[in-house]
Amino acid sequence: MKIVLIHGQNHKGSSYHIGKMIADTISGKKEVSEFFLPRDLNHFCLGCYQCIENDENCPFYSEKAVIMKAVEAADLLIFTTPTYCLRASAPMKSFLDLTFTYWMSHRPRKSMFSKKAVVVSTAAGSGAKSATKDVKTALFYWGVPYIKSYGIAVQAMNWDMVSAKNKEKIQKDVARLAKKLSNGRKQYVGVKTRFMFKMMGLMQSAGFGSSPIEKEYWEKNGWLGRKRPWKE
Repeated sequence: MKIVLIHGQNHKGSSYHIGKMIADTISGKKEVSEFFLPRDLNHFCLGCYQCIENDENCPFYSEKAVIMKAVEAADLLIFTTPTYCLRASAPMKSFLDLTFTYWMSHRPRKSMFSKKAVVVSTAAGSGAKSATKDVKTALFYWGVPYIKSYGIAVQAMNWDMVSAKNKEKIQKDVARLAKKLSNGRKQYVGVKTRFMFKMMGLMQSAGFGSSPIEKEYWEKNGWLGRKRPWKE
């Protein structure tokens, strides 16, 4: 199994440790890659829309492409982000902004419709679940059919300060989650994703996409007809 971890922070805090624990607990042979934000992609989207015509036109394409090449090749994606002001970290949000052409409303990638993903966030107090929701929303629009989340209040400023009781609970939770993520079955694409994909296809057919380039992309893949990325 190819696993990619994307951390929404440079430091190795509680969210990082739980994400690593999940990857380590997954059964079977694994190939693991990790990226840290903002270390590996330290840019904000400029809103220049150059990527609409061609992804390579993005001024930050070379750095982004390294991460997204690994993402497209992965079987399992693990996102970790601390909870900052009840939401995902700014570096994580910036990364998601820079990948918006992957959304079903633009140029979705076929490989995304066969992946599993888990989103992890920790907070000293409240907000972890709302932080994971930010990332889960983006992954849904990428087309990822199987998304789990794990948000928890660790009541600590760093991993070393997390109580033994909380760490024991986390280990048990991770074991259950890793078991679900370890099976090699093909992922079922649910009704919500199928419906959204259909709506986006109708939008492109009607010429309501962001660019004629997008419609050409959908046509080339046969998705304006009966073909679907999860059936190929």
